[in-house]
Amino acid sequence: MSIVLDGSPASEGIASGRVFLLDWGIPEVVHQTVQADDVPREVARFHEARDWAKGRLEEMKAATEARLGPVEARIFDPQLLMLDDPEVVEGTLRYIEENHLTAQRAFEWRMLELQARWSRTSHPMVLDRLNDLEDVVIRVLHHLLGHHDPSDLSGMNEGVILVAPNLTPSLIIQVDARHVAGIATDHGTRTAHWAMLARSMQIPTVVGVGSVSRRAREGDDAIVDGRIGRVVLDPDESDREVFRSRQERLLVWEEEVAVIAEMESTTLDGQTISLRANLDLPVEAEQARAHGAEGIGLFRTEFLVVGRNTMPGEEEQFQAYRQVAEAFPESAVYIRTFDLGGDKFPMFLNMPQEDNPFLGWRAIRVCLDRPDLFRTQLRALLRATAHGDVRIMLPLVNDVEEVRQVRELLAEEEDQLTRSGIPYNAGYKLGVMIETPAAALDAAELARHCDFFSIGTNDLVQYTLAVDRTNTRLAHLYNPFHPAVVRQLHQVARVSRAAGIEVSVCGEMASNPLGAFLLIGLDIGALSMAWPSLPEIKKVIRDVRMEDARQAARKALAAPTSADVTRCLVEGIGDSVDLKVFSGRWSLSVPR
Repeated sequence: MSIVLDGSPASEGIASGRVFLLDWGIPEVVHQTVQADDVPREVARFHEARDWAKGRLEEMKAATEARLGPVEARIFDPQLLMLDDPEVVEGTLRYIEENHLTAQRAFEWRMLELQARWSRTSHPMVLDRLNDLEDVVIRVLHHLLGHHDPSDLSGMNEGVILVAPNLTPSLIIQVDARHVAGIATDHGTRTAHWAMLARSMQIPTVVGVGSVSRRAREGDDAIVDGRIGRVVLDPDESDREVFRSRQERLLVWEEEVAVIAEMESTTLDGQTISLRANLDLPVEAEQARAHGAEGIGLFRTEFLVVGRNTMPGEEEQFQAYRQVAEAFPESAVYIRTFDLGGDKFPMFLNMPQEDNPFLGWRAIRVCLDRPDLFRTQLRALLRATAHGDVRIMLPLVNDVEEVRQVRELLAEEEDQLTRSGIPYNAGYKLGVMIETPAAALDAAELARHCDFFSIGTNDLVQYTLAVDRTNTRLAHLYNPFHPAVVRQLHQVARVSRAAGIEVSVCGEMASNPLGAFLLIGLDIGALSMAWPSLPEIKKVIRDVRMEDARQAARKALAAPTSADVTRCLVEGIGDSVDLKVFSGRWSLSVPR
C-alpha cells in the first residue's frame, strides 16, 4: 500500500523515479587518544583534511561560477572562511596537542563546542551559520575517517528522486537536473537558498515532509508533486494512474506554453492585463521571458546578502540588477530593496533576537537604520536605471515619513553619481509595497509620495488575519479570500486609480485562478507571479470577460464570509475555466 506524505511545495512539477537516499550526516567518531610521539602526525592529518576540504569547495565554487555566475558561487565562501577560522583551527590543534586526541576526535569536539555556543540563541540568523558548520564537519570528518565523500553525487543514476533530511546550497549546486527528477526533504522551506536553486533548475521539490528520509527506502519507487507538496512512496496502481494522468496533462500543457507565451494577455472583451514575473535569482530572467513575462514585477534582492559573511559591494549588486534589466529592455523591472529580518538574516548584520521577528526589525526599517548597507544598494539601483526601466520598490512601508527618508537618501546618491560622471536615469520611479493594514488604510496619503503601488498579498493576508503563513497548524486560517482582505484590495485599487498611479499585485494570490479573476475584477491591471504560473494565468485571463470579473468582484465585496467570497467568484467564472486543473492551490484542491 502506498504511503502518502504531505509537505510544502517548493518547486513546481511532477516526477517519479527510484529513491536515492543521500547519507548526508555527521559520522560517528570513536573516542581515541594517541601517544605523544604521534601528535605531529595527527596535526598533519588535520591540516591535510582541511586542505582537501578547501580544495573540494574551491572546485565546486569554480564550477558554479562557470555555470551560474559569480553571485551564486559565493555560497561557498562562508565554509571556506570557517576552515581558516582561528576558533576552528586553533581549538582543534589545542585538543590534539594538549589532550592527545586523534585529529577526528579533536575536530569533532571543537565543532560541537562552537555548535553549542551558537545554538544558545534561537535567533534565526544563526541557522545559516549552523548549516555551514554542519557542512564543514561532515566533509572533514568523512575524509579523516577515510570514508567516501558524501557530497560526491557523480555515481547517481538518471531519473532518481533525491531524498534527504535537508539539503544545503553547496549540495544542490552539484545536482545535475538530468539525473535528479525530483527532491523531497524532511526539513526546509520554500525560501531556503537551496530550494531557490532547485526552482531555478526546474526540479520538482517538496520540503518539510517530516519523515520522508526515514520512511523512504533506497531504490523504491516514489512520486514527487511539487505543485501540491505531496510525496508518494511505493505508489500503488491507483497512485501511478493519477501520476500518469497528471504527467500527460503537464506534457500537453508544456507544449502549449510556448504558444501561449506569445499570445496577448487580453480578456474576451478586450481588456489587457499586464503579466510579470517574480524572480529570486538573476538566472531566472530568461525562463521568465520564455514563459511570456512582460517584465519583472518583483525581483527579490535578498540572495545577495543571506548566508554572507560580508556586505555585498556596489559593483556586484549593479551587475545583478543590470543583468535582469537588460533581459527585459522593453519592459519595466521592479526591484525590491532588501527585505531582511523575519526569516532572512545575513550573518554580517548584528540583528537582535526578537520574540516576533516578522513584527520586528525588518525590511525598510533595517535599511533606514543601516545606511551603510542601504546607500550601497541605492547607488547600484540608480546605476541600473541607465540600462532599462528599473523601478525601485520599498517593502513593508507603513508611513510616508519612511518614503521621504528614502527620497532624501536617493537625492544625495544621485548628486554623488552626477559629480562622478556615472550615468543613471533621473526619471526612474519609486514605489511601495502595500503589505500591512496600516499601509492599505493610509493608501491615499502614501499615493501622494509614490509613483506606484505593489500589493504583497502574502504579508497583507498574514498581518490582516494575524496568521503566521509559515505555521502549518494555522494553514486553514490563512485565507486570501477573507472579506477583510478583499475590501483592503478594493480600497488600495480605488485609491491608486484616483491618484493616477499604477497598482499591481505581486503576491501568490495572483497565481491562483480565482485570485487573478478577483484582482482583475477590482481593476488591478498588472499581476506578477512565479514564472511557471504565467502561461496558465494568461490562459485564465484569455478565457474570461472583464465585465464578468467586475460583477463577481462587486458581489464578493458584499459577501459576509470567506466561503461566500469564494462562491461568488466560482459562480462568476462559471465554466470559462476548469478549476480542477489548478490542484492544491488555496481552496481549489482536487481530491486524490
